[in-house]
Amino acid sequence: MPKCAPSQVGADFPEGNSLSPASQSPAIRTQWLSASALGPPGDFQLRAEINPLTVEATRAGVDSSPASDAFRLPAESGSAEEAQAGKVRERHPQPPAQEVIVEGLISYGNYRLFGTGYDEKLFTAGVEYDRHSWDYFLKAQVDYVAEFLPFVLLDKPLNTNIYGYPTNPVAISKQTRQYVPGVGIYPIGFRMQWRSNRSIKPYLEAKGGLLGFTKKVPSSQATYENFSFQAATGVQVKMSDRWGLRLGLFSDFHFSDAFIVEINPGLDVMNANLGLSYHF
Repeated sequence: MPKCAPSQVGADFPEGNSLSPASQSPAIRTQWLSASALGPPGDFQLRAEINPLTVEATRAGVDSSPASDAFRLPAESGSAEEAQAGKVRERHPQPPAQEVIVEGLISYGNYRLFGTGYDEKLFTAGVEYDRHSWDYFLKAQVDYVAEFLPFVLLDKPLNTNIYGYPTNPVAISKQTRQYVPGVGIYPIGFRMQWRSNRSIKPYLEAKGGLLGFTKKVPSSQATYENFSFQAATGVQVKMSDRWGLRLGLFSDFHFSDAFIVEINPGLDVMNANLGLSYHF
């Protein structure tokens, strides 16, 4: 309630007048008398403009008026929904696109590019993880790639020289060959995928890691553990919002010991990579 100005104080009101303090309720009279203590009497120009009853009734009317809700703060409104409407909703960033691919690799050719091993074949099976960790480059989505190969099988000649070359290349019977199992892990890699929102998505990827075998390969003078590098290209076909099919028909698989020992024969094979992907 606004306080009365000094010009409203000290007047003698006839008994029964609506502006007389005596004719008001005790609460209003107390407010009026407390206002009269502000200063000496003055003129009564504002007396008719501010009436304690009018102010009190107006204040009571504001509380009961529906229009007064427009002037309330959210904390004073009657419902929790109205209070929430005045708050700025916090936005949570969308998680990056991720993908898990169950895949297998079958070699169909052996060439001598970085290694001297010859007439050997490689078969693998494992899981690849792709995450959209980087931006775009050359209009391609750039993803981080990691791979784990719990199954690795090397088909090689039984008798080879120190460089992994078969001592009897003509003999191709099963009795002259051996199968060496192993395991591989590739923690470092990337994938460039074009047309990532389309049904057919070409990709190019590279991965680096380690391979371990139960025997020294590709020759008896090599090591059990080898450094490995993969480079692959192909397409990924979208079957649904979650599932896709990978067709990698042109890939290179290399491993060697990087001269940890004196002899570094190494092996390069061409292969086909097939997989089933789940996007989340």
